[in-house]
Amino acid sequence: MVARQIFYSGRVQGVGFRYSTRSIAAGFDVTGSVRNLPDGRVELNVMSHDADELDAFLAEIEEHSELANHIREKESHPIAPLTGVTGFSIA
Repeated sequence: MVARQIFYSGRVQGVGFRYSTRSIAAGFDVTGSVRNLPDGRVELNVMSHDADELDAFLAEIEEHSELANHIREKESHPIAPLTGVTGFSIA
């Protein structure tokens, strides 16, 4: 199991970032959540059994989707696998 916590900054709130991320997640074997933070960033916590699947999901967000135009900075950290999480949700 591979899990990551990612913080996106830029124009990532008020542009449908969370809903688009959830929609993209439906096409991948990932679980997790995405939420807005009070400081204007978006936090993504995501995991997958397959590191390549997780990387493909992130590439879709960061390089191939309309969301890429809104991301100015990304901060990524490996985290322990998420417990009690099923599916992908907006927190």
